[in-house]
Amino acid sequence: MHADFLPSPAVWSAVEPLLPDAPSGPGRRGRPRACDRQMFFARYYVLGTGMQWKALPRCLGAAATVHDRFQEWTLAGVFKQRWTSGLVQLQAEGRLDWDGQCLDACQTKAPLGGEAVGPHPTDRGKGGVKRHVLAEAQGLPIGVAVTGANAHEVTQVHAVPDAIPVLPPPAEGDFAPGCCADKGYAAEAIRRLLAQWGYRVHLLGRGEEADKCRPPGYRARRWVVERTRARFHRFRRLLIRWEKKVANYEAFLHLACANTVWRHSLLFLG
Repeated sequence: MHADFLPSPAVWSAVEPLLPDAPSGPGRRGRPRACDRQMFFARYYVLGTGMQWKALPRCLGAAATVHDRFQEWTLAGVFKQRWTSGLVQLQAEGRLDWDGQCLDACQTKAPLGGEAVGPHPTDRGKGGVKRHVLAEAQGLPIGVAVTGANAHEVTQVHAVPDAIPVLPPPAEGDFAPGCCADKGYAAEAIRRLLAQWGYRVHLLGRGEEADKCRPPGYRARRWVVERTRARFHRFRRLLIRWEKKVANYEAFLHLACANTVWRHSLLFLG
């Protein structure tokens, strides 16, 4: 089994306090409950390899048991809490850079359909999903949202900041954080909305950004969110959405966000 697809023991130490209590009662029967740590490692393995549940190596547990535990923890919000706790710690340490935020979206296939799936505009109308990501200036994901592939970015701008699990620090003086996005967001209504939220807005195409804003040594600002999306693609389960329930797909996405944030915070090397 490849070690890159399993988290380090420190990952488990960060997750274990977030797990809900195991159901108990005098009338409970059947086999003893499978080990939580083994179930979590199996779930992480599925995220990294992209394999189907039924293809899971037996040494990591029965596929049905692992999937049931995954559903239980998704309902309890374990994976989003893990992402949130990493952001909270970085915020407390003053290590989140709220200036120069970047917003972007990417599409992927969803062949099984389900919730929040729409016709893919560049794949002959087949089922697809779109991931909207807001990253702070270092490329750490601070907001994510999932919609159908046919949802235009302009109509979904409000959903991403609404999904930010931590609040930015209060503005001091005339400071206003910048928000950068590509021409897909270049609508007057979006400019007004971002301005109402207190952002300095940069909505330029790649060529326009190069021509108008580039002093010597300048690099385009959107590279940070593009790097964030590239990090997500290391988790093969995110490349194609096989989950019919949008909550399950979001749980995988939240775990990928948590992995990125916690790696940056050096709390663990997973």
